[in-house]
Amino acid sequence: PGDDFQFILCEGCQQASPNLKLLTCLHTLCLNCLSKNKPIGQCPVCQTPIPQASGIPDMDNVLFTNLQARLSIYKKIADGVDLFCNNCKEASEFWCSECKEFLCTRCFEAHQRYLRKENHEVKKVVDIRAGSAKDFLEGSRKTGNFFCSNPTHKSQTVSIYCTTCRKPLCCSCALLDSQHAPFCDIHSETQRQQRELSTMAQELKQKRSRFQATQAVLRDEAARLEEKMSLYATEQEVMDMQPFVRDSLQELQRLQPPATRGREQPRDLSECRARLQAL
Repeated sequence: PGDDFQFILCEGCQQASPNLKLLTCLHTLCLNCLSKNKPIGQCPVCQTPIPQASGIPDMDNVLFTNLQARLSIYKKIADGVDLFCNNCKEASEFWCSECKEFLCTRCFEAHQRYLRKENHEVKKVVDIRAGSAKDFLEGSRKTGNFFCSNPTHKSQTVSIYCTTCRKPLCCSCALLDSQHAPFCDIHSETQRQQRELSTMAQELKQKRSRFQATQAVLRDEAARLEEKMSLYATEQEVMDMQPFVRDSLQELQRLQPPATRGREQPRDLSECRARLQAL
């Protein structure tokens, strides 16, 4: 990736990886670096303990992993090499970010005819090539559909958020299960969760921490991740990652500044005068 996207690499080896893990300190490491670091049991960047006995955190950094995949598509388009239609292998002229497929002119026409009600955003390859990688990522973020996790209707898009069980739902889930209430719009909830992370990151910037140097690194990491999520994360990526990131930020907020050590503070001027006279 270019310099603007070095943040999606493993922070240990600085390499791209399809298996990126997000630690509670909010650093991102690949499985290879975590395996090498297992005997130490700490984040190699900031030395925060890794709670899992295996040394491998449970949380995937789905945002950075998905951004790597999207950037590889952009690079393929920008290089103009081996751009063939995914259906008939003719020269590709279009890219559908919803289907994640290259299309020739004939297949594009069929795509538009059969999926005209689906609102798929299809762009010309030449237009994508003329734009920047950031433009491409922002465009693919806006078109990313969020599908229901229920296997019986997994093709349905999510449009509702249940504030009781804190779970995104499709319309079928909401109608068939009366326990899900009250509801709110999924777009509103995504924005609320983004604002929550932003507020917590700002509070951490203003907070005096227990271990000044180490916590400054953690605060910077929190602010960096929150910024990248607000720029590039799809609604599904926000819902997948926000609870973990929020809990990590809350843990950082619980760290209290140190109490004054080494001496007691005089309670008033008379006590201070008495101490000076005793010298």
